[in-house]
Amino acid sequence: MNKYWVYIIASQKNGTLYIGVTNNIIRRTYEHKSGLIEGFSKKYHLSMLVYFEEYDDIHMALKREKSLKKWRREWKIQLIERYNPGWVGLYTAHFYKP
Repeated sequence: MNKYWVYIIASQKNGTLYIGVTNNIIRRTYEHKSGLIEGFSKKYHLSMLVYFEEYDDIHMALKREKSLKKWRREWKIQLIERYNPGWVGLYTAHFYKP
């Protein structure tokens, strides 16, 4: 069964935010951290995975991504702080295994 993730990356605590969806959260986060993705995330140095949700259905993930993108900034920050109050980089905490 495929897995999909809706995620939020940030430049820093309370910094610029980006919401995306992917089928490989490890690869996608690495691409953001390494500046491999041209555009918004590279321009604003977005490299810290601060929030994610996992889905089994791509349509549900896309629906959630679109919904979150419409949220006010303050609501997005409240969502992040509810699940990640220290704005810990979740890539290292959950996915990176040296």
